[in-house]
Amino acid sequence: FNNSIDLEISKSNLGEILIEGKTKQVYSFKSSDTKHHDHHVYVLSKDRITAGDGVKSHQLVGKSILSTQTNCAIFEYLNAIGIRTHFVSRVAESNTDYKRSFIAKRCSMIPIEWVCRRIATGSFLKRHPHVPEGYRFAPLKLETFFKDDANHDPFWSEETLIGAKMNIGGMVITAEHVQEMFQITKLVFEVLERAWQTVNHSLIDMKIEFGVCEENGIKQIVVADVIDNDSWRLWPNGEKRLMLDKQVYRNMDNSKIDEDALNLVKANFEIVAERTQKLFNSLIPIRPDMTKIEGVIAPTVAIVVGSPSDKEYALKIKDTLMNRYKIYVVDIHVSSAHKSTQKTLELAAQIQQWPSCKVVVAIAGMSNGLGPVLAANLPIPVISTPPTTDVSILQTDIWSSLRIPSGMSTATVIGADNTAIMCAQIVGTSDAFIWSTIRTLQTYQVIRLIHSRI
Repeated sequence: FNNSIDLEISKSNLGEILIEGKTKQVYSFKSSDTKHHDHHVYVLSKDRITAGDGVKSHQLVGKSILSTQTNCAIFEYLNAIGIRTHFVSRVAESNTDYKRSFIAKRCSMIPIEWVCRRIATGSFLKRHPHVPEGYRFAPLKLETFFKDDANHDPFWSEETLIGAKMNIGGMVITAEHVQEMFQITKLVFEVLERAWQTVNHSLIDMKIEFGVCEENGIKQIVVADVIDNDSWRLWPNGEKRLMLDKQVYRNMDNSKIDEDALNLVKANFEIVAERTQKLFNSLIPIRPDMTKIEGVIAPTVAIVVGSPSDKEYALKIKDTLMNRYKIYVVDIHVSSAHKSTQKTLELAAQIQQWPSCKVVVAIAGMSNGLGPVLAANLPIPVISTPPTTDVSILQTDIWSSLRIPSGMSTATVIGADNTAIMCAQIVGTSDAFIWSTIRTLQTYQVIRLIHSRI
């Protein structure tokens, strides 16, 4: 599902440096580059590592490549699950500096660091000395800090954020925008945490930033800047002593940092870059081209209809699973538990052979025997869904789905969309990408309500 295409960029098309920070430069594009000039910027990382608001700073050859590799893998994942970001693409290999640069949407940055914590550690303990290290925040702990190195990035309360009425790129930041960014901060943490959990790594805390960009005349808030090994605490096996993030550098005595110390820091960055690239690339599903595949593809969801007349309803569920939730291998079968019981049992055996199949949908109208028969003969969840939302029909037929014998279980869901949601939620219990896609849809639904006016 990766829509990102590495872009060919000529250095002769780069314009002025729009902004230069401690670890990166952001270039505009010349007006002659009509494809990128008004909409995109070129972000180039530096071989520099800093801490303590820049008080501690060292040259770290190769860091720019490692940070870019980590950042691109993360943002490609966030884009794939539907989070709005500034990231456009990597730079094509034919370009100079392609390993340490990427293309982003042109944004006006909001000068706030949004911090999300799962575990109490680090600076939080200094500000809250009575909280024991290791305290687990559920819900997540959110904090915001105004970006001001001279004053050590002071903490800003939610009320301060709202009261500041910052004008960013022509958008005045309102209470609703603040709530939106809190929601997205939690979302980004949750989806990255879920991904790292699949390889037994604990995401302890992280910081992100937002920008305001304009597309088709509409200003919107997007996740911006970079997310790399400077942005988080990451503990393999949940053990602090195994930390791989920039905290290793922060903990070093500045007067004793030598080549060996920097090599240790770089080695950690190399490990994280490699693991990030491998993990997040592996999680993004690739939509198979069914016309080029020979043989059988193991399904993720199996849909069984009791009659060919229910095909349209089944296709609605399948289309929603594929297009909204990125569940691409969905099989549809026809079998009536009443009229062809033996065939239905054989079909159950066929479905059961695939470990990939996480849920079965039984579509039957009058006198639903299909769902209970499949549920009694399959060790995976079965959802019964009548192919109608007509209340008068449901009042008569729904009981055959609800009142079933003991020793079996089938959920009953009304409506194609809701059935697809439940399928995705079941699949998502063992698939970080699907889980994250659902979480993203839920979060943006909340955000739409936050901005709703009556």
